[in-house]
Amino acid sequence: MELYKCSLSELIKMLKENRVKLKDIHESISFRISNVDKRIKAFVSLNNNIKIDQLKTKDYIDDYLKGLPVAFKDNMSTEGIKTTCSSKMLKKYNPPYDATVVKKVKKSGGIILGKTNMDEYAMGSSTENSAFFPTVNPWGKNRVPGGSSGGSAAAVAAGMAPVALGSDTGGSIRQPASFCGVVGLKPTYGAVSRYGLVAFASSLDQIGPLAKKVDDIAIMMNVITGKDKNDSTSINNNYPDYTKYLKNDVKGMKIGIPNQYFEMEFDDQVRNSVISAVKKLEEAGAEVKKVDVTGAEYALAAYYIIATAEASSNLARYDGVRYGLRSDNVNNLRDMFSETRKEGFGEEVKRRIMLGTYVLSAGYYDDFYLKAQKVRTLIKNDFNKIFKEFDLMVSPTTPSTAFKLGEKRDPLEMYAADIFTVPVNIAGIPAISIPCGFDNKGLPIGFQIMGPHFKEEKIIQAAYTLEKILNLDIKYPELK
Repeated sequence: MELYKCSLSELIKMLKENRVKLKDIHESISFRISNVDKRIKAFVSLNNNIKIDQLKTKDYIDDYLKGLPVAFKDNMSTEGIKTTCSSKMLKKYNPPYDATVVKKVKKSGGIILGKTNMDEYAMGSSTENSAFFPTVNPWGKNRVPGGSSGGSAAAVAAGMAPVALGSDTGGSIRQPASFCGVVGLKPTYGAVSRYGLVAFASSLDQIGPLAKKVDDIAIMMNVITGKDKNDSTSINNNYPDYTKYLKNDVKGMKIGIPNQYFEMEFDDQVRNSVISAVKKLEEAGAEVKKVDVTGAEYALAAYYIIATAEASSNLARYDGVRYGLRSDNVNNLRDMFSETRKEGFGEEVKRRIMLGTYVLSAGYYDDFYLKAQKVRTLIKNDFNKIFKEFDLMVSPTTPSTAFKLGEKRDPLEMYAADIFTVPVNIAGIPAISIPCGFDNKGLPIGFQIMGPHFKEEKIIQAAYTLEKILNLDIKYPELK
């Protein structure tokens, strides 16, 4: 049996029933990585401290994750394991502490498998902006895996990890989940601690899971949610047991179809697949109705103003003084600052820092940043209003399937790939992407389900139902 093909929930069940040994699971995944990652390049680094021969199931019998491996996006601090953000700036950085989500995974019996590749500092939608190498989509050797959590999505899709954690600032979990044919959830802002997550845009960033099945997402949400004293933006909420909402039932659910999303121009195969999935939910008893989302057409512009403004502030700490890269080619302090940042940051990061500095500058603050924040409030209020009538909203996750490596040279064209995902981050609501079909090239198509603040259980229930209805035969991509 090829254990690397099993989902997290399947592996947990087999371990509970003593049908497999933990050692066998780790060996299967390790063998898969050694054979496949040379082509996919999902991992920046692997945890070489796992002593596979010493792993015993009984040591983890009372733990949620049972000693199973978990991959982490390389912007989450891991003590003793490099955290680079796929940047030259942090190429040699070893954090002295674990991020809160890393601690929670360890406490639940999870083992760090390795750190996954990403767009540098989470700035990108294709994982081509990594300072080290681009990651390749397992479904097509010349296709991007999406970004910025492309390494995490590709690792799960290729059977190199049963589950992974990523971060989502404007779609960076859901978009790669869509491109790679896996499930990815962006939780409500504040549901998961960001302590130890290297900041891109602090009011938008959120950590969430990527996995093969909705069951696995529910399990990981049980592990990572909760208030954290080290993160003042985390919320003390009555978080449920998400696995109790793995129900094949959408009867009576009111689901909104945002007019503005479907009026946009996007790939016909994506459109048809998503509409077909909506009809399946309707046939299963959901009440589906069209709805207007005010300000949706302005969400992308507002996002790239707010996100770049916060990035310019957050990345000011990389100056060659405290940690990270320090340029040797300098004669004075001023040159050290400028040369360090010039050598350490890639082109996309520099572009966003410049954009953010511009929109925050005197004379432009009111015209750009302040106006974007007002649009943000309008979008958030409109979502709140809609969710007073509707349980959920649905849309495509992305306007197309995975594009080719090097295809999108124009930054604005690349930014447009986030058109359906950024409103969720602007409003701070939760959303999931699940596979709903394939295009005529055999590339996965993603279906996005959005819900009210702190109602991930509704999203999980609807996603689980659709997963069962569609019963997609998601074979493993051929990797030769």
